[in-house]
Amino acid sequence: MSHRVPEDAARRSRRHLDAQAIDKLTAHRGKATWGEKLVPLDEFRDAALQYGRSLDEAERKGAVSRYLSTASDGIEVEGPYQRIAVFGGIYNNSYGLEAVLEDAQRRGAEAVYCLGDFGGFGPNPEKIWPLLEQGEIGCIQGNYEQSLSSGAVDCNCGYADPRDNHFAAISYRYTAKNASEAFKRWMGGHPLRRRVRVGEKELLLVHGSPRRINEFLFASQTPTAYLEVLLDQEGADAVLCTHTGLQWHRRLPSGRDVVNVGVIGRPANDGQTHVWYSMLHAGSEGDLQVELLPLPYDHESLAADMRREDLPEEFVQTILTGWWTTCLEILPARERAASRF
Repeated sequence: MSHRVPEDAARRSRRHLDAQAIDKLTAHRGKATWGEKLVPLDEFRDAALQYGRSLDEAERKGAVSRYLSTASDGIEVEGPYQRIAVFGGIYNNSYGLEAVLEDAQRRGAEAVYCLGDFGGFGPNPEKIWPLLEQGEIGCIQGNYEQSLSSGAVDCNCGYADPRDNHFAAISYRYTAKNASEAFKRWMGGHPLRRRVRVGEKELLLVHGSPRRINEFLFASQTPTAYLEVLLDQEGADAVLCTHTGLQWHRRLPSGRDVVNVGVIGRPANDGQTHVWYSMLHAGSEGDLQVELLPLPYDHESLAADMRREDLPEEFVQTILTGWWTTCLEILPARERAASRF
């Protein structure tokens, strides 16, 4: 005969165990990270005092205040709108670009924005140019546009792993070779950031992060406190970014929002062939409503074009299966665990 613990007692027990586990995980172990090793905290503090500098209370408060202060970038705020569509990472995918423009219009978007990385990965870079111009899309530069327009030797994607950089170099060389100088100049004519008002909210649009064009803001590794600081510094109600290729949305304790809007150039490493973009609209109570939207498109035609252009079969398989085969080493543990490879 089994003995069943009353539900309330079981719930209290789980809460108790959870609290104990949290205390154990968050307890300070008296160690500090110094380079690639852990050292006793007192040793680290002594070294910091010896080689760094010590601030008195007034200086410390002043430094914190300066760090958190809002610095105006002087950018004119566009809008106001009630509903906008935003995406990143076209990656030369003209089929995805056609699909997102049609879907955004169908859903009543008043304006459409692209957060950069027009090129890389896919075929035939020049096919997206007329679509971007005819669609009157508000674009900003990503690392790809910055590199191509300046004649840089690589994409400045921010990868550290040799395999990631190998495939990034193939993408960049292909796009650089097949994009005209006029197209490259046009890419470089876009701003690095935009500010857009949706309802009562001011949105800052960037590529990687407000801090750096190629910073990866992954959902699992981006602390909420850090995002709050970024929004304080930028004086915005929301930050919209891309670059990672993986869409996510977080409503912060302050009520502000951070949205990685997704990319339309390749799937989100989830075994699905569709891509992702975001729709943002003003809520009835003055809040910002965020929809992360899956976008089907003619991925088989894209794969066929990639093969005709002799792009790596690894790229083609990502389009056909929805699983990344390249650029995996940059992924944090949680995002990598969701991968097939």
